[in-house]
Amino acid sequence: MDELISELSLEEKVSLLGGQDFWSLPEIARIGLRSLVMSDGPVGVRGTGWAPEDPSVALPSPTALAATWDPELVERAGRLLGQESRRKGVHLLLAPTVNLHRTPLNGRHFECFSEDPLLTGEIAAAFVTGVQSLGVGTTVKHLVGNDFETERMTVDVRISERALREVYLPPFERVVRAGGWGVMSAYNGVNGSPMSSHAELQQRVLKDEWGFDGIVVSDWRAARDTVGAALGGLDIAMPAMQNPWGEALVEAVRAGLVPEEEIDAKVRRVLRLAARVGALGPPPSGEWPELDGSAVAHEVAARSFVLVRNEDFTLPLEPAALTRVAVIGALALDARVLGGGSATVTPPHVISPLEGIGRSLSGVDVAYATGADPRPFLPPARGPEWTGLRVDLAGKYDFAVGEAALRWIGDLPGRLDPADVDGLTIAGTFTPAVDGEHVFAVSGFGTFVLTVGEREVYRGALHAEGTERGELLLSPREHRAAVTLAAGVPVEVILTQIIPAGMAHTVSTTLGHRPPGPDAAEMITEAAALAAGSDVAIVVVGTTEQVESEGFDRTSLALPGTQDELVRRVAAANPRTVVVVNAGAPVLLPWADDVAAVVLTWFPGQEAGAALADVLLGVLEPGGRLPTTWPRRAEDCPVLDVTPQGGVVSYDEGVFVGYRAWQRASREPHYAFGHGLGYTTWSYEALRVVDGTAEITVTNTGAREGREVIQVYVRPAAPDDERPAEWLAGFATVTAHPDESVTARVDLPERTFQTWADGGWHTVAGDYEIVAAHALDDPRLVVSLTVGA
Repeated sequence: MDELISELSLEEKVSLLGGQDFWSLPEIARIGLRSLVMSDGPVGVRGTGWAPEDPSVALPSPTALAATWDPELVERAGRLLGQESRRKGVHLLLAPTVNLHRTPLNGRHFECFSEDPLLTGEIAAAFVTGVQSLGVGTTVKHLVGNDFETERMTVDVRISERALREVYLPPFERVVRAGGWGVMSAYNGVNGSPMSSHAELQQRVLKDEWGFDGIVVSDWRAARDTVGAALGGLDIAMPAMQNPWGEALVEAVRAGLVPEEEIDAKVRRVLRLAARVGALGPPPSGEWPELDGSAVAHEVAARSFVLVRNEDFTLPLEPAALTRVAVIGALALDARVLGGGSATVTPPHVISPLEGIGRSLSGVDVAYATGADPRPFLPPARGPEWTGLRVDLAGKYDFAVGEAALRWIGDLPGRLDPADVDGLTIAGTFTPAVDGEHVFAVSGFGTFVLTVGEREVYRGALHAEGTERGELLLSPREHRAAVTLAAGVPVEVILTQIIPAGMAHTVSTTLGHRPPGPDAAEMITEAAALAAGSDVAIVVVGTTEQVESEGFDRTSLALPGTQDELVRRVAAANPRTVVVVNAGAPVLLPWADDVAAVVLTWFPGQEAGAALADVLLGVLEPGGRLPTTWPRRAEDCPVLDVTPQGGVVSYDEGVFVGYRAWQRASREPHYAFGHGLGYTTWSYEALRVVDGTAEITVTNTGAREGREVIQVYVRPAAPDDERPAEWLAGFATVTAHPDESVTARVDLPERTFQTWADGGWHTVAGDYEIVAAHALDDPRLVVSLTVGA
């Protein structure tokens, strides 16, 4: 590496430390270095732009991955994303996110794994190992304290040294120990210093103490200080726009403000990464077994579903006993399969719950009712009534779309130069199936003209002039217009968008449509009537992109719209009501004790409906366990508010995060950490600790094969106010046939019994209880252990 570095001029070296565009670093052909390409994850691989002809597999959300409690399965999911990255020419995947579930109001909660640092670290390490096994780098993020979205660009997070070391840094450390090749620096500051310039954490802890030899890349436009970032441990500032390095960094080096040796060290890390991912020297020639994306997505989804309630063994359903099944809810037809913001990808297909259940119950009358529609924006125009839907980019590139929605950041379709695109058109022919008032909608940013037939129904801009780019993308607005149309009479619908100069690389535009239909109260009445005449009612409820997304935090844990009322009315009409909760993060379920079964499906990815049908019908067991605590009431949450005070958020709770905080406050949640039911039962037979390893023997006492997640917790025998009442020490998954016994082993390393004090780790000697549990609130076996200093 040093020989290559010596061949580079200062300008060339600095060029490798900043984006040449939105997603990549420049090539230097004379030293054999090709352009290093990055892409957003974590549920798929978007690539450098949006291309309808090149979709990406969409796995379930990270909360779902963590709900599997299965590192082996998560590693396989990682290998799939490594495969997708290679297919799309991506060298560095900007994932996984290991910020903690400190508060359920975090808008990006779905993109993080868990409230527990150990579970988060183990799942993240498996993900990283899987992706990197294909020679694709990962970028664990966001170092550190980015546990909410409000004022995330500027907020200063105050975290004690002990809380950093025991709670917030361990997942990053676990990934570093697993060999991760990249870390992303957060937007926020920590204890008075912006993270992109935080030498204490990025240089002294991450690189010097932990021995991290990969790259530290800024979150996009998070680096703002030329010298501070250069001396603060940052290696790559992204993207090209608003980049503080480039010529400014060259001048800082020549002025003696930044040593050139510091630049060389950063370039060395970039070249090391390039060599690891095959962007330096001869192209990689290795071959890897190809995974079936749909099969992996299906398995992860089913394994992640958490059955939190199952009265009188309502589930699994017996198909032979069914004649009519009611499927209810707008999200049963239009499933929310991924979260909003940079986690969004375009999947090759999406199997809705209605479609999946209908496919699996051939010969059964599967009837549908909307019941309640929580979507604040109209869904994109699509379906058999729409023909010839096409997009035209400024007369330079034309392509067909399956629905009237566009979204990209970076490269344009057709690889057009953004400077050459000042507008676009979405057009198609709409033939109404029913007479009446049809509602059309425009959402996005820029200036729009919408025509339906010969009538112009909207002209204008949805945002005020000068609105920041981030708000434009993450906080879209909508305008609606009603048009009376006759059934069977086709009309041309054309949406024209004028794109501001220099903005074509960032587009989010939708032409929405809603046909005539009943109002909210009538929809609920129709759904209840359908449920009353059915053998079982399956109600799908959940959140929307305007509730769970990057860029803003949630304002409520309640389900949006009239969904709670819908569930109550349906449950009153049919006692065999199964509720499917399609949300990436905790929501309030005030009706849960009044329905037969509740299944949490998170954001389940492209195979959503197929996996759901298999679980409901018993083809597969719901294998998930909660990776975070679910509250019964918002006010019960020990940590909730995310509003900065004077630009500061203080983590005054210290190490008491998640279930540790719930126990300290003596509050009972709706569903405890680790909770989840299966389709069999388990007896915990024996627990012993031998040479630092817990050995747990369990027996499947049910009538069918099943999977159990054995959770091991540690409790100080003499509780004190300084430490949690108990904490997760490890876990293992086992599978057994009826009457079969299996033994799992869970290591209890030295760190299990240590706390951070006076600048180092110290073992806390004394007596402990080692607990083998089905869930935090369901301990099965306890043994005592004495730990020496």
